[in-house]
Amino acid sequence: MNDYQLYIDSEFCESSDGGRFDTVNPATGEVWASAPAATEVDVDRAVRAARRALVEGEWPTLTATQRGRLLSRLADLVTDAAHHLGEVETTDSGKLAAETRAQSAYVADYYRYYAGLADKIQGDTLPIDKPNLHVFTTREPVGVVAAIVPWNAEMFLTATKIGPALAAGNTVVIKASEEAPAPLLEFARVVDQVGFPPGVVNLVTGFGEPCGRALTSHPMVDKVAFTGGVDTARHVVANTAHNLAPVTLELGGKSPILVFDDADFDGAVNGAVAGNFGASGQSCVAGSRVLVQSGVHDRFVDEVVRRAEAIRIGDPLADDTQMGPLATQAQLDRIEAVVAESIDQGATLHTGGCRPEGLDAGWYYRPTVLGCADQDVRSTRVELFGPVMSVLRFDTEDEAVAIANDTEFGLGAGIFTRDVSRVHRVAGAIRSGIVWVNTYRAISPIAPFGGFGNSGSGREAGVDAIHEFTTTKTVWINTSTEPMSNPFTIR
Repeated sequence: MNDYQLYIDSEFCESSDGGRFDTVNPATGEVWASAPAATEVDVDRAVRAARRALVEGEWPTLTATQRGRLLSRLADLVTDAAHHLGEVETTDSGKLAAETRAQSAYVADYYRYYAGLADKIQGDTLPIDKPNLHVFTTREPVGVVAAIVPWNAEMFLTATKIGPALAAGNTVVIKASEEAPAPLLEFARVVDQVGFPPGVVNLVTGFGEPCGRALTSHPMVDKVAFTGGVDTARHVVANTAHNLAPVTLELGGKSPILVFDDADFDGAVNGAVAGNFGASGQSCVAGSRVLVQSGVHDRFVDEVVRRAEAIRIGDPLADDTQMGPLATQAQLDRIEAVVAESIDQGATLHTGGCRPEGLDAGWYYRPTVLGCADQDVRSTRVELFGPVMSVLRFDTEDEAVAIANDTEFGLGAGIFTRDVSRVHRVAGAIRSGIVWVNTYRAISPIAPFGGFGNSGSGREAGVDAIHEFTTTKTVWINTSTEPMSNPFTIR
Protein backbone atom coordinates (compact mmCIF):
# COMPACT_ATOMS: atom_id res chain seq x y z
CA MET A 1 0.00 0.00 0.00
CA ASN A 2 1.41 3.38 -1.03
CA ASP A 3 0.36 6.20 1.29
CA TYR A 4 1.01 9.53 -0.41
CA GLN A 5 1.09 13.07 1.00
CA LEU A 6 0.25 16.58 -0.13
CA TYR A 7 3.13 18.81 -1.26
CA ILE A 8 2.76 22.36 0.07
CA ASP A 9 5.47 25.01 0.47
CA SER A 10 8.18 22.42 -0.35
CA GLU A 11 7.01 20.11 2.43
CA PHE A 12 5.16 16.79 2.31
CA CYS A 13 2.23 16.76 4.70
CA GLU A 14 -1.10 15.16 5.57
CA SER A 15 -4.44 16.86 5.03
CA SER A 16 -5.52 19.11 7.88
CA ASP A 17 -8.21 16.72 9.08
CA GLY A 18 -6.35 13.51 8.24
CA GLY A 19 -8.84 12.60 5.52
CA ARG A 20 -7.74 10.16 2.83
CA PHE A 21 -9.19 8.23 -0.10
CA ASP A 22 -8.20 5.02 -1.85
CA THR A 23 -7.15 4.65 -5.46
CA VAL A 24 -7.79 1.45 -7.38
CA ASN A 25 -5.73 -0.47 -9.96
CA PRO A 26 -8.09 -0.72 -12.98
CA ALA A 27 -6.42 -3.93 -14.17
CA THR A 28 -7.32 -5.78 -10.96
CA GLY A 29 -10.08 -3.74 -9.33
CA GLU A 30 -8.01 -3.71 -6.12
CA VAL A 31 -6.96 -0.80 -3.91
CA TRP A 32 -3.22 -0.21 -4.23
CA ALA A 33 -2.62 3.34 -2.93
CA SER A 34 -4.03 6.03 -0.67
CA ALA A 35 -4.02 9.79 -1.17
CA PRO A 36 -4.86 12.75 1.10
CA ALA A 37 -8.24 14.44 0.68
CA ALA A 38 -7.33 18.11 0.83
CA THR A 39 -9.64 20.42 2.76
CA GLU A 40 -10.33 24.12 2.26
CA VAL A 41 -7.68 24.76 4.91
CA ASP A 42 -5.11 22.80 2.88
CA VAL A 43 -6.02 24.60 -0.33
CA ASP A 44 -5.77 27.97 1.38
CA ARG A 45 -2.34 27.06 2.75
CA ALA A 46 -1.13 25.98 -0.70
CA VAL A 47 -2.42 29.13 -2.42
CA ARG A 48 -0.94 31.38 0.26
CA ALA A 49 2.41 29.61 -0.10
CA ALA A 50 2.26 30.23 -3.85
CA ARG A 51 1.37 33.90 -3.27
CA ARG A 52 4.30 34.38 -0.87
CA ALA A 53 6.67 32.76 -3.34
CA LEU A 54 5.37 35.03 -6.10
CA VAL A 55 6.11 38.31 -4.30
CA GLU A 56 8.73 37.47 -1.65
CA GLY A 57 11.98 35.59 -1.37
CA GLU A 58 14.09 34.19 -4.17
CA TRP A 59 11.65 33.42 -7.02
CA PRO A 60 10.74 37.00 -8.09
CA THR A 61 14.44 37.96 -8.02
CA LEU A 62 15.55 35.20 -10.37
CA THR A 63 16.34 36.17 -13.94
CA ALA A 64 14.40 34.49 -16.72
CA THR A 65 17.56 32.55 -17.59
CA GLN A 66 17.79 31.23 -14.04
CA ARG A 67 14.16 30.11 -14.16
CA GLY A 68 15.00 28.32 -17.39
CA ARG A 69 17.86 26.47 -15.68
CA LEU A 70 15.49 25.19 -13.00
CA LEU A 71 13.09 23.95 -15.68
CA SER A 72 16.00 22.31 -17.47
CA ARG A 73 16.91 20.49 -14.25
CA LEU A 74 13.29 19.39 -13.89
CA ALA A 75 13.48 17.99 -17.43
CA ASP A 76 16.59 15.99 -16.56
CA LEU A 77 15.03 14.59 -13.39
CA VAL A 78 11.83 13.65 -15.24
CA THR A 79 13.95 11.84 -17.82
CA ASP A 80 15.70 9.88 -15.07
CA ALA A 81 12.38 8.99 -13.41
CA ALA A 82 10.39 8.34 -16.61
CA HIS A 83 10.31 4.55 -16.35
CA HIS A 84 9.11 4.65 -12.74
CA LEU A 85 6.61 7.47 -13.37
CA GLY A 86 5.21 5.55 -16.32
CA GLU A 87 4.72 2.36 -14.33
CA VAL A 88 2.97 4.26 -11.53
CA GLU A 89 0.67 5.87 -14.08
CA THR A 90 -0.09 2.48 -15.62
CA THR A 91 -0.85 0.92 -12.24
CA ASP A 92 -3.13 3.78 -11.27
CA SER A 93 -4.90 4.49 -14.59
CA GLY A 94 -4.66 1.26 -16.62
CA LYS A 95 -2.91 2.87 -19.59
CA LEU A 96 -0.32 0.75 -21.38
CA ALA A 97 3.10 0.87 -19.75
CA ALA A 98 4.71 1.14 -23.19
CA GLU A 99 2.77 4.36 -23.73
CA THR A 100 3.11 5.85 -20.24
CA ARG A 101 6.86 5.25 -20.07
CA ALA A 102 7.41 6.78 -23.49
CA GLN A 103 5.10 9.71 -22.73
CA SER A 104 6.79 10.40 -19.39
CA ALA A 105 10.14 10.51 -21.15
CA TYR A 106 8.81 12.76 -23.91
CA VAL A 107 7.25 15.09 -21.34
CA ALA A 108 10.79 16.13 -20.41
CA ASP A 109 11.04 17.77 -23.85
CA TYR A 110 8.17 20.08 -22.89
CA TYR A 111 10.10 21.29 -19.86
CA ARG A 112 13.22 21.70 -21.99
CA TYR A 113 11.25 23.68 -24.56
CA TYR A 114 9.96 26.11 -21.94
CA ALA A 115 13.35 26.22 -20.24
CA GLY A 116 14.71 27.56 -23.51
CA LEU A 117 11.77 29.91 -23.99
CA ALA A 118 11.97 31.44 -20.50
CA ASP A 119 14.41 34.21 -21.48
CA LYS A 120 12.81 34.83 -24.86
CA ILE A 121 9.50 36.20 -23.61
CA GLN A 122 9.54 39.65 -25.16
CA GLY A 123 7.49 42.79 -25.37
CA ASP A 124 7.42 45.47 -28.08
CA THR A 125 8.49 49.03 -28.62
CA LEU A 126 5.50 50.95 -29.95
CA PRO A 127 5.77 53.64 -32.67
CA ILE A 128 3.45 55.89 -30.70
CA ASP A 129 1.59 58.75 -32.43
CA LYS A 130 2.77 61.44 -29.97
CA PRO A 131 6.10 63.27 -29.72
CA ASN A 132 8.64 62.85 -26.92
CA LEU A 133 7.12 59.64 -25.60
CA HIS A 134 8.92 56.31 -25.54
CA VAL A 135 6.39 53.52 -25.10
CA PHE A 136 7.09 49.82 -24.70
CA THR A 137 5.36 46.69 -23.43
CA THR A 138 6.54 43.80 -21.29
CA ARG A 139 4.98 40.39 -20.67
CA GLU A 140 4.50 39.98 -16.90
CA PRO A 141 3.56 36.80 -14.99
CA VAL A 142 -0.17 36.64 -14.39
CA GLY A 143 0.33 35.46 -10.78
CA VAL A 144 -0.77 32.34 -8.89
CA VAL A 145 -1.92 29.64 -11.30
CA ALA A 146 -4.33 26.85 -10.38
CA ALA A 147 -3.59 23.92 -12.69
CA ILE A 148 -6.25 21.20 -12.66
CA VAL A 149 -5.26 17.97 -14.38
CA PRO A 150 -7.34 14.88 -15.31
CA TRP A 151 -6.24 11.28 -14.89
CA ASN A 152 -5.87 10.21 -18.53
CA ALA A 153 -2.58 11.96 -19.44
CA GLU A 154 -1.39 13.41 -16.18
CA MET A 155 2.31 13.89 -16.81
CA PHE A 156 1.72 15.40 -20.25
CA LEU A 157 -1.11 17.75 -19.27
CA THR A 158 0.79 18.91 -16.20
CA ALA A 159 3.79 19.80 -18.36
CA THR A 160 1.67 21.83 -20.80
CA LYS A 161 0.47 23.93 -17.87
CA ILE A 162 3.31 24.36 -15.42
CA GLY A 163 6.02 24.46 -18.10
CA PRO A 164 4.90 27.81 -19.57
CA ALA A 165 3.57 29.03 -16.21
CA LEU A 166 6.95 28.67 -14.50
CA ALA A 167 8.90 29.87 -17.52
CA ALA A 168 6.89 33.11 -17.35
CA GLY A 169 7.56 33.54 -13.61
CA ASN A 170 4.25 32.41 -12.13
CA THR A 171 3.79 30.11 -9.15
CA VAL A 172 1.42 27.13 -9.28
CA VAL A 173 -0.91 24.96 -7.27
CA ILE A 174 -1.62 21.69 -9.07
CA LYS A 175 -4.74 19.68 -8.30
CA ALA A 176 -4.52 16.06 -9.34
CA SER A 177 -7.66 14.14 -10.25
CA GLU A 178 -9.23 12.05 -7.52
CA GLU A 179 -9.18 9.28 -10.11
CA ALA A 180 -5.61 7.96 -10.43
CA PRO A 181 -3.73 10.74 -8.56
CA ALA A 182 -0.60 8.67 -7.83
CA PRO A 183 1.51 9.73 -10.86
CA LEU A 184 1.36 13.39 -9.86
CA LEU A 185 2.07 12.55 -6.23
CA GLU A 186 5.17 10.74 -7.46
CA PHE A 187 5.93 13.74 -9.66
CA ALA A 188 5.92 15.94 -6.54
CA ARG A 189 8.86 13.91 -5.26
CA VAL A 190 10.71 14.73 -8.48
CA VAL A 191 9.83 18.43 -8.17
CA ASP A 192 11.17 18.43 -4.63
CA GLN A 193 14.64 17.55 -5.94
CA VAL A 194 14.81 20.46 -8.41
CA GLY A 195 15.54 23.29 -6.02
CA PHE A 196 12.56 25.54 -6.70
CA PRO A 197 12.12 28.11 -3.91
CA PRO A 198 9.46 27.06 -1.37
CA GLY A 199 5.91 27.60 -2.54
CA VAL A 200 6.68 27.90 -6.26
CA VAL A 201 5.15 24.46 -6.99
CA ASN A 202 2.47 22.95 -4.75
CA LEU A 203 0.33 19.85 -5.26
CA VAL A 204 -2.96 18.90 -3.66
CA THR A 205 -5.31 15.97 -4.14
CA GLY A 206 -8.97 15.75 -3.31
CA PHE A 207 -12.48 15.95 -4.60
CA GLY A 208 -14.32 18.67 -6.48
CA GLU A 209 -16.01 19.60 -3.21
CA PRO A 210 -14.33 21.09 -1.29
CA CYS A 211 -10.85 20.95 -2.89
CA GLY A 212 -11.61 21.92 -6.49
CA ARG A 213 -14.13 24.58 -5.55
CA ALA A 214 -11.87 26.15 -2.94
CA LEU A 215 -8.96 26.28 -5.37
CA THR A 216 -10.73 27.73 -8.40
CA SER A 217 -12.64 30.34 -6.37
CA HIS A 218 -9.75 31.36 -4.08
CA PRO A 219 -9.28 35.16 -4.06
CA MET A 220 -5.49 34.81 -4.43
CA VAL A 221 -5.69 32.65 -7.57
CA ASP A 222 -5.00 34.76 -10.65
CA LYS A 223 -5.39 32.15 -13.41
CA VAL A 224 -7.02 28.74 -13.80
CA ALA A 225 -5.80 26.19 -16.33
CA PHE A 226 -8.26 23.28 -16.49
CA THR A 227 -8.40 20.08 -18.49
CA GLY A 228 -11.43 17.85 -18.07
CA GLY A 229 -15.08 17.43 -18.97
CA VAL A 230 -17.58 20.04 -20.07
CA ASP A 231 -19.85 19.68 -17.03
CA THR A 232 -16.96 20.14 -14.59
CA ALA A 233 -15.70 23.08 -16.65
CA ARG A 234 -19.01 24.86 -16.13
CA HIS A 235 -18.52 24.57 -12.35
CA VAL A 236 -14.95 25.86 -12.70
CA VAL A 237 -16.07 28.89 -14.71
CA ALA A 238 -18.83 29.59 -12.19
CA ASN A 239 -16.29 29.41 -9.35
CA THR A 240 -14.06 31.99 -11.03
CA ALA A 241 -16.87 34.51 -10.77
CA HIS A 242 -15.58 34.97 -7.20
CA ASN A 243 -12.00 35.89 -8.18
CA LEU A 244 -12.46 36.87 -11.85
CA ALA A 245 -9.49 34.67 -12.76
CA PRO A 246 -9.12 34.07 -16.52
CA VAL A 247 -9.53 30.43 -17.49
CA THR A 248 -7.89 28.21 -20.07
CA LEU A 249 -10.14 25.23 -20.84
CA GLU A 250 -9.00 22.10 -22.65
CA LEU A 251 -12.11 19.97 -22.72
CA GLY A 252 -13.50 16.99 -24.54
CA GLY A 253 -14.08 16.16 -28.16
CA LYS A 254 -15.95 14.05 -30.65
CA SER A 255 -13.30 14.33 -33.32
CA PRO A 256 -14.00 13.26 -36.91
CA ILE A 257 -11.59 11.31 -39.09
CA LEU A 258 -12.42 11.80 -42.79
CA VAL A 259 -11.32 9.02 -45.12
CA PHE A 260 -11.63 9.81 -48.83
CA ASP A 261 -11.64 7.27 -51.65
CA ASP A 262 -8.17 8.31 -52.79
CA ALA A 263 -6.53 7.97 -49.35
CA ASP A 264 -3.65 5.63 -48.70
CA PHE A 265 -5.78 2.78 -47.43
CA ASP A 266 -3.38 1.29 -44.88
CA GLY A 267 -2.49 4.71 -43.53
CA ALA A 268 -6.15 5.59 -43.07
CA VAL A 269 -6.86 2.34 -41.25
CA ASN A 270 -3.85 2.92 -39.01
CA GLY A 271 -5.08 6.43 -38.25
CA ALA A 272 -8.56 5.21 -37.31
CA VAL A 273 -7.19 2.40 -35.15
CA ALA A 274 -4.74 4.74 -33.39
CA GLY A 275 -7.38 7.41 -32.97
CA ASN A 276 -9.92 5.06 -31.40
CA PHE A 277 -8.12 2.21 -29.68
CA GLY A 278 -4.85 3.87 -28.66
CA ALA A 279 -4.92 4.51 -24.89
CA SER A 280 -8.11 2.40 -24.87
CA GLY A 281 -9.86 5.36 -26.49
CA GLN A 282 -9.28 7.44 -23.36
CA SER A 283 -8.05 10.53 -25.14
CA CYS A 284 -9.65 13.94 -25.58
CA VAL A 285 -8.69 13.86 -29.27
CA ALA A 286 -9.98 10.33 -29.92
CA GLY A 287 -11.20 10.20 -33.52
CA SER A 288 -14.37 8.43 -32.54
CA ARG A 289 -16.41 9.55 -35.56
CA VAL A 290 -14.88 7.94 -38.65
CA LEU A 291 -16.40 9.28 -41.86
CA VAL A 292 -15.63 7.07 -44.86
CA GLN A 293 -16.40 7.82 -48.50
CA SER A 294 -18.68 5.30 -50.18
CA GLY A 295 -16.09 3.94 -52.61
CA VAL A 296 -13.96 2.43 -49.80
CA HIS A 297 -16.51 2.25 -46.98
CA ASP A 298 -17.22 -1.49 -46.93
CA ARG A 299 -13.58 -2.50 -47.42
CA PHE A 300 -12.55 -0.04 -44.72
CA VAL A 301 -15.07 -1.40 -42.19
CA ASP A 302 -13.97 -4.98 -42.88
CA GLU A 303 -10.32 -4.12 -42.30
CA VAL A 304 -10.94 -2.06 -39.18
CA VAL A 305 -13.01 -4.91 -37.73
CA ARG A 306 -10.24 -7.39 -38.50
CA ARG A 307 -7.69 -5.15 -36.83
CA ALA A 308 -9.90 -4.51 -33.80
CA GLU A 309 -10.46 -8.21 -33.23
CA ALA A 310 -6.72 -8.88 -33.37
CA ILE A 311 -5.85 -6.39 -30.60
CA ARG A 312 -4.32 -8.13 -27.58
CA ILE A 313 -6.15 -7.03 -24.42
CA GLY A 314 -4.70 -7.65 -20.99
CA ASP A 315 -2.35 -6.56 -18.22
CA PRO A 316 -1.20 -3.03 -19.14
CA LEU A 317 2.21 -3.69 -17.56
CA ALA A 318 2.87 -6.64 -19.90
CA ASP A 319 5.06 -5.91 -22.90
CA ASP A 320 2.86 -7.80 -25.36
CA THR A 321 -0.41 -6.10 -24.35
CA GLN A 322 -1.84 -3.70 -26.93
CA MET A 323 -4.86 -2.42 -24.99
CA GLY A 324 -5.45 -2.24 -21.26
CA PRO A 325 -8.54 -1.60 -19.14
CA LEU A 326 -10.65 1.49 -18.76
CA ALA A 327 -9.72 3.67 -15.80
CA THR A 328 -12.94 3.41 -13.79
CA GLN A 329 -15.97 1.22 -13.29
CA ALA A 330 -18.19 4.23 -13.98
CA GLN A 331 -16.66 4.60 -17.46
CA LEU A 332 -17.26 0.95 -18.23
CA ASP A 333 -20.88 1.15 -17.09
CA ARG A 334 -21.52 4.29 -19.15
CA ILE A 335 -19.96 2.87 -22.32
CA GLU A 336 -22.01 -0.32 -22.04
CA ALA A 337 -25.19 1.76 -21.65
CA VAL A 338 -24.46 4.08 -24.60
CA VAL A 339 -23.49 1.22 -26.93
CA ALA A 340 -26.67 -0.65 -26.04
CA GLU A 341 -28.76 2.49 -26.61
CA SER A 342 -27.05 3.13 -29.97
CA ILE A 343 -27.82 -0.40 -31.16
CA ASP A 344 -31.44 0.13 -30.13
CA GLN A 345 -31.41 3.30 -32.24
CA GLY A 346 -30.34 1.36 -35.32
CA ALA A 347 -26.54 1.20 -35.16
CA THR A 348 -24.97 -2.00 -36.51
CA LEU A 349 -22.58 -3.74 -34.12
CA HIS A 350 -19.71 -4.94 -36.32
CA THR A 351 -17.52 -6.17 -33.45
CA GLY A 352 -17.03 -5.77 -29.72
CA GLY A 353 -19.79 -4.33 -27.58
CA CYS A 354 -18.92 -6.43 -24.55
CA ARG A 355 -16.24 -7.29 -22.04
CA PRO A 356 -13.53 -9.70 -23.20
CA GLU A 357 -13.64 -13.29 -22.06
CA GLY A 358 -11.16 -14.39 -19.42
CA LEU A 359 -10.68 -10.93 -17.92
CA ASP A 360 -13.24 -10.92 -15.15
CA ALA A 361 -11.17 -8.76 -12.78
CA GLY A 362 -10.62 -5.17 -13.81
CA TRP A 363 -12.51 -2.83 -16.14
CA TYR A 364 -11.85 -4.19 -19.61
CA TYR A 365 -13.94 -3.60 -22.73
CA ARG A 366 -13.45 -4.98 -26.22
CA PRO A 367 -12.61 -2.65 -29.12
CA THR A 368 -15.98 -1.84 -30.62
CA VAL A 369 -17.00 -0.78 -34.14
CA LEU A 370 -20.50 0.58 -34.74
CA GLY A 371 -21.94 1.28 -38.19
CA CYS A 372 -24.16 4.36 -38.01
CA ALA A 373 -26.54 5.54 -40.73
CA ASP A 374 -26.50 9.11 -39.39
CA GLN A 375 -25.73 11.18 -36.33
CA ASP A 376 -29.05 10.54 -34.66
CA VAL A 377 -27.29 7.59 -33.01
CA ARG A 378 -26.08 8.52 -29.52
CA SER A 379 -22.58 7.07 -29.92
CA THR A 380 -21.89 9.72 -32.60
CA ARG A 381 -22.80 12.57 -30.26
CA VAL A 382 -21.36 11.94 -26.81
CA GLU A 383 -17.74 11.64 -25.79
CA LEU A 384 -17.39 8.06 -24.52
CA PHE A 385 -13.73 8.03 -23.49
CA GLY A 386 -13.41 4.40 -24.45
CA PRO A 387 -12.59 2.11 -27.40
CA VAL A 388 -15.76 2.72 -29.43
CA MET A 389 -15.60 3.75 -33.10
CA SER A 390 -18.70 5.05 -34.88
CA VAL A 391 -18.40 4.73 -38.68
CA LEU A 392 -20.52 6.91 -40.99
CA ARG A 393 -20.70 6.84 -44.79
CA PHE A 394 -20.50 9.93 -47.01
CA ASP A 395 -20.56 10.57 -50.76
CA THR A 396 -19.24 14.10 -51.35
CA GLU A 397 -16.67 16.39 -49.82
CA ASP A 398 -19.32 18.92 -48.83
CA GLU A 399 -21.31 16.19 -47.10
CA ALA A 400 -18.22 15.06 -45.18
CA VAL A 401 -17.49 18.58 -43.95
CA ALA A 402 -21.12 19.08 -42.92
CA ILE A 403 -21.10 15.87 -40.88
CA ALA A 404 -17.73 16.71 -39.34
CA ASN A 405 -18.94 20.12 -38.19
CA ASP A 406 -22.29 18.84 -36.91
CA THR A 407 -21.12 18.62 -33.29
CA GLU A 408 -20.86 20.77 -30.18
CA PHE A 409 -17.13 19.97 -30.02
CA GLY A 410 -14.17 21.14 -32.05
CA LEU A 411 -10.89 19.80 -30.69
CA GLY A 412 -9.31 17.57 -33.34
CA ALA A 413 -9.90 16.23 -36.82
CA GLY A 414 -8.15 13.88 -39.22
CA ILE A 415 -8.12 13.98 -43.02
CA PHE A 416 -6.86 11.10 -45.16
CA THR A 417 -6.49 11.93 -48.85
CA ARG A 418 -3.79 12.23 -51.52
CA ASP A 419 -5.42 15.34 -53.01
CA VAL A 420 -3.41 18.38 -51.86
CA SER A 421 -6.08 20.84 -52.95
CA ARG A 422 -8.68 18.93 -50.97
CA VAL A 423 -6.40 18.99 -47.92
CA HIS A 424 -6.42 22.78 -47.90
CA ARG A 425 -10.14 23.08 -48.62
CA VAL A 426 -11.24 20.61 -45.96
CA ALA A 427 -8.70 21.66 -43.31
CA GLY A 428 -9.92 25.23 -43.72
CA ALA A 429 -13.58 24.27 -43.59
CA ILE A 430 -13.50 22.01 -40.53
CA ARG A 431 -14.04 23.88 -37.27
CA SER A 432 -11.47 22.37 -34.91
CA GLY A 433 -8.35 23.50 -33.11
CA ILE A 434 -6.17 20.70 -34.53
CA VAL A 435 -6.24 19.13 -37.99
CA TRP A 436 -4.04 16.13 -38.76
CA VAL A 437 -3.55 15.19 -42.41
CA ASN A 438 -2.55 11.60 -43.23
CA THR A 439 -1.57 11.09 -39.60
CA TYR A 440 -3.29 11.23 -36.21
CA ARG A 441 -2.53 12.01 -32.53
CA ALA A 442 0.87 13.57 -33.29
CA ILE A 443 2.02 16.06 -30.63
CA SER A 444 4.99 18.35 -30.01
CA PRO A 445 5.95 20.96 -27.41
CA ILE A 446 6.36 23.37 -30.33
CA ALA A 447 2.77 23.02 -31.59
CA PRO A 448 -0.15 24.64 -29.73
CA PHE A 449 -3.39 22.74 -29.18
CA GLY A 450 -6.87 23.60 -28.02
CA GLY A 451 -10.44 23.63 -29.22
CA PHE A 452 -13.49 25.45 -30.49
CA GLY A 453 -16.98 25.34 -28.99
CA ASN A 454 -17.43 22.92 -26.11
CA SER A 455 -13.87 21.69 -26.59
CA GLY A 456 -12.64 24.74 -24.69
CA SER A 457 -10.83 28.02 -25.05
CA GLY A 458 -7.21 29.14 -24.98
CA ARG A 459 -4.19 27.18 -26.16
CA GLU A 460 -1.63 24.93 -24.52
CA ALA A 461 1.91 24.14 -25.71
CA GLY A 462 3.95 26.19 -28.16
CA VAL A 463 4.73 29.87 -27.83
CA ASP A 464 0.98 30.56 -27.67
CA ALA A 465 0.85 29.09 -24.17
CA ILE A 466 3.16 31.79 -22.83
CA HIS A 467 0.49 34.36 -23.67
CA GLU A 468 -2.01 32.40 -21.54
CA PHE A 469 0.26 32.80 -18.48
CA THR A 470 1.38 36.40 -18.94
CA THR A 471 -0.31 39.77 -19.08
CA THR A 472 0.80 42.87 -20.96
CA LYS A 473 2.24 45.86 -19.11
CA THR A 474 2.58 49.14 -21.06
CA VAL A 475 5.23 51.67 -19.97
CA TRP A 476 5.10 55.34 -21.09
CA ILE A 477 8.25 57.46 -20.70
CA ASN A 478 8.33 61.18 -21.35
CA THR A 479 11.71 61.87 -23.01
CA SER A 480 11.25 65.64 -23.30
CA THR A 481 13.50 68.01 -21.33
CA GLU A 482 10.43 70.16 -20.73
CA PRO A 483 8.05 69.48 -17.85
CA MET A 484 4.73 67.86 -18.55
CA SER A 485 2.29 70.43 -19.84
CA ASN A 486 -0.46 71.93 -17.74
CA PRO A 487 -3.42 69.52 -18.13
CA PHE A 488 -5.89 72.43 -18.02
CA THR A 489 -4.26 74.26 -20.90
CA ILE A 490 -5.53 73.09 -24.25
CA ARG A 491 -3.19 73.68 -27.18
